[in-house]
Amino acid sequence: MKIENRFLKYVSFDTQSDPYSTTSPSSKKQRELGEFLVEEMRILGLVNVNIDEFGIVYGTIPSNNNHQGDVIGFIAHMDTSPDASGKDIHPQIIREYDGKCITLNQPKDIYLDPQEFHDLYDVIGHDIITTDGTTLLGADDKAGIAIIMSMAEYLYKHPEFKHNDIQIAFTPDEEVGRGTEHFDIKKFHADYAYTLDGGHIAELSFENFNAYQVIVDIEGKSIHPGTAKNKMINAANLAVQFDQLLPAQKKPEYTENYDGFHHLSLIKGNCEKAKLEYIVRDHDFSNLKQQLNDFKRIQAYLNSYYGKELVTVSMKEQYLNMKEIIENYPNIVEQVETAMNDVGLKPRITPIRGGTDGANLSFMGLPCPNLGTGGFNYHGPYEFVSITMMKKGVELLLRLLKNNVYNQETIPF
Repeated sequence: MKIENRFLKYVSFDTQSDPYSTTSPSSKKQRELGEFLVEEMRILGLVNVNIDEFGIVYGTIPSNNNHQGDVIGFIAHMDTSPDASGKDIHPQIIREYDGKCITLNQPKDIYLDPQEFHDLYDVIGHDIITTDGTTLLGADDKAGIAIIMSMAEYLYKHPEFKHNDIQIAFTPDEEVGRGTEHFDIKKFHADYAYTLDGGHIAELSFENFNAYQVIVDIEGKSIHPGTAKNKMINAANLAVQFDQLLPAQKKPEYTENYDGFHHLSLIKGNCEKAKLEYIVRDHDFSNLKQQLNDFKRIQAYLNSYYGKELVTVSMKEQYLNMKEIIENYPNIVEQVETAMNDVGLKPRITPIRGGTDGANLSFMGLPCPNLGTGGFNYHGPYEFVSITMMKKGVELLLRLLKNNVYNQETIPF
């Protein structure tokens, strides 16, 4: 099957995760894609294939070389972001992209313009897939799934390609920070793994943000506005005041590269009660602690100013920077760089301005750097993916496997 057809089939499943659900997976529709993948994996000769009670899909491409080489795992996630709809996606295929502005949806005045989205310059001449401007695309992370499954199909059709066991897993709920909540490391049984959840196909990442969620709850004092003087405390106004007291330069729209940020992801309330939800991120944990202290400082200031405990701040760790784990396994980074050079890619060592399942997995005992998929502008209608890069991603995985078992045969493409 062509990789583009495989990808288009996967994005036809609406797999949006739900940040407010307490079930695993957070949405039943993720399981529908998981069950489809289970059947496809069995057709392609994988063994020990199953989807567990938590919606995680596992499978093994069995060794055909008497177990020579490392047992390598490849992981991608099935869910799409809650930030934009993933229902009824209508992909548009553009052959040999010419570098010009792309009309996604003229009535809605939505365009992909390389002057704004500079990654388009990297895919000139490529076949690409875009949205129609009404939904996200789902390349995050169905491009990763398509690359892994296309690799599996190649190995199924080419038994002469020698390899050790290859472990594959597809997780739900990565987008809501719960992708590895029930991941069974022993069952997966890999020496190390790679998530395919990045952007440009030459990306190689082993640093990610340290991440916390911060929730600010505010209790106001509701009084009829006609008699409110010196009595009312408007919780909604207090919420706005709280946000304005945070360092403005730490908002995402002013940050890049290794800069940390706080992002107000939700605000709701009225005079009586208000709530703010933030994600707080930084690659350096000491800097992250300073950001968290800003929240505590503002809480103390406002409660002192009003003479009441009106503001409550709660914090929850989501994931940590996997760099401190991966730096103990330099070989799993170096062999990707070698494989990239072998297939004509110039490695882009890039810090992840976000997180992946690999961050938590690394701390759980499974070192897990992240690879690119050829997708860009995730979580919204400007998302697109390069078919050309996805094909190169399959070649990269095969070269990585080939080098690992010292197989000198040429990989035909």
